Amino acid sequence: MVQSLRSVLGLALDVSFLGGPQPQRGVGVVAPFDFALDRELWRWVPDEVSLHLTRTPFVPVEVSLDLARLVSEHETLHDAVQALAAVAPEVVAYACTSGSFVGGVAGERAMCAAMSQAGEIPSLTTSGALLEALREIGARRIAVVTPYTRSVTDSLEEYLAEGGMTVTGRAYLGLTRHIWKVPYRDVVDMARQAVVGATDALFISCTNLPTYDVIPQLEAELRMPVLSANQVTMWAALRAIGAEAVGPYQALMDPAARSGPAGMSVSPMSRPLPVTDPVVESVIEAVEAVEAAVDEPEAALAGAASPGLDGDPADGLDPGFGTGLGEGPYLDDSGGPSPL
Repeated sequence: MVQSLRSVLGLALDVSFLGGPQPQRGVGVVAPFDFALDRELWRWVPDEVSLHLTRTPFVPVEVSLDLARLVSEHETLHDAVQALAAVAPEVVAYACTSGSFVGGVAGERAMCAAMSQAGEIPSLTTSGALLEALREIGARRIAVVTPYTRSVTDSLEEYLAEGGMTVTGRAYLGLTRHIWKVPYRDVVDMARQAVVGATDALFISCTNLPTYDVIPQLEAELRMPVLSANQVTMWAALRAIGAEAVGPYQALMDPAARSGPAGMSVSPMSRPLPVTDPVVESVIEAVEAVEAAVDEPEAALAGAASPGLDGDPADGLDPGFGTGLGEGPYLDDSGGPSPL
């Protein structure tokens, strides 16, 4: 019927107006063999950019300092970058936090040089991106959250110290596998424990730990920028090619958010800002007068409230997000995590 109608009317299906796919800019990503959060990386990427991922070869080692060294060997990175070079990305990012901090600042720089030489492409790492992001937001006192064991967390703290940062508090889970399965509630619990004293920012380590949706919540609650491994990796890689990462309500992506509604410099229980506009002040006074007039007859009808009957409406509700995996997060001063 459709074909006969076209014949009668002399119509031809013309799709030339579509113009074909839009040109894409490429970002290459080298990830450890057990990386499971490809989709999370894409959430920071604008439509005009494509990610090209490759993984390091499998090794039968659990998450540890030994694994971090194995997946970051220069020969391994050389082969991965050469494979990516076939699709001509504009930059290559090594998306592994522990693999890029295990050798210290000098080791991270050597990795970048080895990758750049292998593919003749500008290269960066997660840990290098972290220091860049901390300088971008002007943070030097850092709270740290990791899913790692104590020894790997110690290595991260040493790397940050070498980069001119001070770790003010930390919490870790002590995991050696299946890190991508950690729920957001465990990340939130650890963050609340790690942020103590004067802290400029919180860093959530490990590219295999999901963080995208929890960042805005933690920034609003803690009143400070919150950075994560995948976030800083994508931010730095896109910045290197002149593109902007997509991260609504994330302070690193949006400088306005650092002094916006989240009020990064305002304590959670601070008093309201003074009203200086006389028009706004008069409106507020009028509203308060109306509220007072409405409250008086209600109070008269209801009578005085009986003491002891006004329970906290939040009684019985969990103020946090549950205990999460196993025994939950551990503070460093507890002597390290219990065996899992």
